Amino acid sequence: MVTRFPHPGRTKTRLIPALGAEGAAQVQRCMTELLVDRLRVICDRASIALEIHFADGSLAQMHDWLGDDLTFKPQGPGHLGARLHRAFWQGFRAGQQPILIIGSDCPDVGEGQITQAVAALQHHDVVLGPAHDGGYYLIGLRQPQPSLFVDISWGQSCVLAETMAIATHHGLSVTLLDVLSDIDRPEDLPLWQAYSGDANNRPQVRL
Repeated sequence: MVTRFPHPGRTKTRLIPALGAEGAAQVQRCMTELLVDRLRVICDRASIALEIHFADGSLAQMHDWLGDDLTFKPQGPGHLGARLHRAFWQGFRAGQQPILIIGSDCPDVGEGQITQAVAALQHHDVVLGPAHDGGYYLIGLRQPQPSLFVDISWGQSCVLAETMAIATHHGLSVTLLDVLSDIDRPEDLPLWQAYSGDANNRPQVRL
């Protein structure tokens, strides 16, 4: 799983116009905690190793935030593609296979998607979880594929299409999971508010 330490002003910046820096960071904090709690259960049940690849915070901050029972690794420098490739490369070098990387901003991802992804990688090179915004919330590989992370318009609505085109060009077989929603922009906040339940605990949107 990849995430950021929730420093106000440095995470979920596209939500800041609606929520302010503190509110955007709080959404990041809540979504990460929700998914980490869920993944702990899923990975333990399926005997899958869980690692948190983080940006911005220190190792001590991550342990204080999410607990000492997890494995944390810094994402390192570079654009998103470089950081994703590095996470895969570290895992494959350590003998892990297959590997799934999940973002922290899709609260609907759960056991069904993870089970399907692991099963798909028995017969396919790549598995992708498409997001409604044109990106992806999950990517899984059974061996390194550095070309999938080069010349991608990160943060744009064409990320999935560009990744699929590169996979096709290199003759890679791809499986797609269910299309789910990321929480990235002010227009996504009603989805998060509906998901997060009690109105007293919902982020307050200032539009």
